[in-house]
Amino acid sequence: MTTRTGRTVSTVLFGVVAVIAAAVCVRLGIWQLSRLEERRAYNAQVSSRFDSGAEPLKDALARDSADARWRRVTGVGVADYTREVVLASRTRGGSPGVWIVTPLRLPDSDTVVAFVRGWVYSANGRTVELSRWRETDTLQVDGRLDAFQRPAAGAPRMQSDARAFRWLERDTLAAEWGVPVANMLVYQFGDTVGGYDVTGGVTPARFPLPSMDEGPHKSYAVQWFAFAIVFVVGYGAVIYTGNKKRRRS
Repeated sequence: MTTRTGRTVSTVLFGVVAVIAAAVCVRLGIWQLSRLEERRAYNAQVSSRFDSGAEPLKDALARDSADARWRRVTGVGVADYTREVVLASRTRGGSPGVWIVTPLRLPDSDTVVAFVRGWVYSANGRTVELSRWRETDTLQVDGRLDAFQRPAAGAPRMQSDARAFRWLERDTLAAEWGVPVANMLVYQFGDTVGGYDVTGGVTPARFPLPSMDEGPHKSYAVQWFAFAIVFVVGYGAVIYTGNKKRRRS
């Protein structure tokens, strides 16, 4: 038979667990709200840069990297298809593939831009017949600028394929191409479905315009706060039930 002391200890232990769990849930909810504010600030920044309209690629590249990122740019350049590389393991609609990265030489400049033309299917996510995806020698740019991203560890180039990269690193590309590389990437825009599907697979699928949605952070915050309420209310119910039983005994 459970003694009153035993019931009291169990109730206290349950209360400690419930309070800790509720506190953790509240903290996670607050974290999600902070993520929501970061997303809103990011959306506002991107929107302001897109609302200002597209600017010439060379002018945008002359900006500070932080100021240039996410700006919409236009221009023309000469493609060097012989030195193309791919960014491996990029899925689209659940299908494996790669992003094709073409060195693009700008007029009156020795510097090339890493021009990410789009996605194509690759069964193993790293090899593709690049010659099939060549377009015109002079390419029209309508895209966005973005920064080179470097993970914490590992080599950018894949050992299994000389042209396959895990991520794009400016110095590695400069060594690969033998020319100076601009400090920003360019991602080519296009319809969300893209030329790849529309043309029957003769043009890489372009990148869509950036989404301005707020993501799932608000709903996640509500869920975490709801969990905290459940723990608190559940503990209150245990206390109420225990007191009711003691009054009857």
